[in-house]
Amino acid sequence: MGSIGTSPVAENGSATPNAATVTYDGENKPHSADGYPPSATDTTPESEASKKRRMSMLPLEVGTRVMCRWRDSKYHPVKVIERRRVHAGGSNDYEYYVHYTEFNRRLDEWVKLDQLDLDSVEAVVDEKVEDKVTSLKMTRHQKRKIDETHVEGHEELDAASLREHEEFTKVKNIATIELGRYEIETWYFSPFPPEYNDSLKLYFCEFCLNFMKRKEQLQRHMRKCDLKHPPGDEIYRNHTLSMFEVDGKKNKVYGQNLCYLAKLFLDHKTLYYDVDLFLFYILCECDDRGCHMVGYFSKEKHSEESYNLACILTLPPYQRKGYGKFLIAFSYELSKKEGKVGTPERPLSDLGLLSYRGYWTRVLLDILKKHKGNISIKELSDMTAIKAEDILTTLQSLELIQYRKGQHVICADPKVLDRHLKAAGPAGLEVDVGKLIWTPYKEQG
Repeated sequence: MGSIGTSPVAENGSATPNAATVTYDGENKPHSADGYPPSATDTTPESEASKKRRMSMLPLEVGTRVMCRWRDSKYHPVKVIERRRVHAGGSNDYEYYVHYTEFNRRLDEWVKLDQLDLDSVEAVVDEKVEDKVTSLKMTRHQKRKIDETHVEGHEELDAASLREHEEFTKVKNIATIELGRYEIETWYFSPFPPEYNDSLKLYFCEFCLNFMKRKEQLQRHMRKCDLKHPPGDEIYRNHTLSMFEVDGKKNKVYGQNLCYLAKLFLDHKTLYYDVDLFLFYILCECDDRGCHMVGYFSKEKHSEESYNLACILTLPPYQRKGYGKFLIAFSYELSKKEGKVGTPERPLSDLGLLSYRGYWTRVLLDILKKHKGNISIKELSDMTAIKAEDILTTLQSLELIQYRKGQHVICADPKVLDRHLKAAGPAGLEVDVGKLIWTPYKEQG
């Protein structure tokens, strides 16, 4: 999974060209259309007219496209999502909430006018969200009432729902949170209760996940909170790593608070009031101060679609340490103990999908490398608890399977396997099954 502090990868693979007559060199200096910096004699007669033209654009309309200076000091194309008046400012003094069109929505932010190149302004375009998800079907039981505030599970969204979701969540409401010893920049909107609408920063107790508006409130709370780890049962301990199983029915407030927190870092995640139907698996790093959450995954107690995972998140300070794949591996170890094959609920987040593809690739390549003779997709599924469809798509992406005489045939050339294993990178953290103490959930009563 990705990290806050790293440079994002362009979503479309290429930068949007600058506006018609303004380009930027490597030092972000403006150039004229012929590629040369404009001379003083060229620009002086036009400067007043240019200034008037720029002022006439203000305030910028929602939907305007313009070049914006980002934290790398370079200019990138953005779209204005929202605007707000600057306190004690003039009639045209606004801040603008912008989406960097090359990057993921998690990097959307408020910017000041001096970060925008008004010479690159493009006309407002009335756009509709692409209806590319219309062919998807709902994954949660359709009889369950959807309520866009509160608690658990990825949902596939139709086009109308996607438009409503993006309109409702277009502006991040919480900018940063404090959790344990970390201050973390948030990525997305989360539907906290209305009394928190005026809070740009929230303070979380890292053990019970209660959240407050002020540091002093957190300090008073920490003096009274007797938890030093997530509520629930510790089902795994290996050196300083620990996993707790939390029943949403027994720990409803904790489950809801966890989902508020997770929504700050997950985009297309619908929240429900009913956390009773879920189990939460909280991964922690433990020291003499307690067990500190680094990430979690959730799963339905009873899934009609064989889902073994609903949501998965590694908190940003702990990303790039192998915890994402560890959580995935853990979910499959639980499936093995249940005697079932499993698959994650769709749609996956972009970072979740990368983690799953990496996990499936590594597990399947390791087996094919060691196995002698022929092996079928069914046998691979029985060995790994990975759903046959996920195995098939992974092997197809690696070009390790062919369709011959009406059936799929795995072609595991040793040299090709070695090449793929090298590209897959290190295996990462492994789940020591001998230290997993767990029995499958059984509904009480």
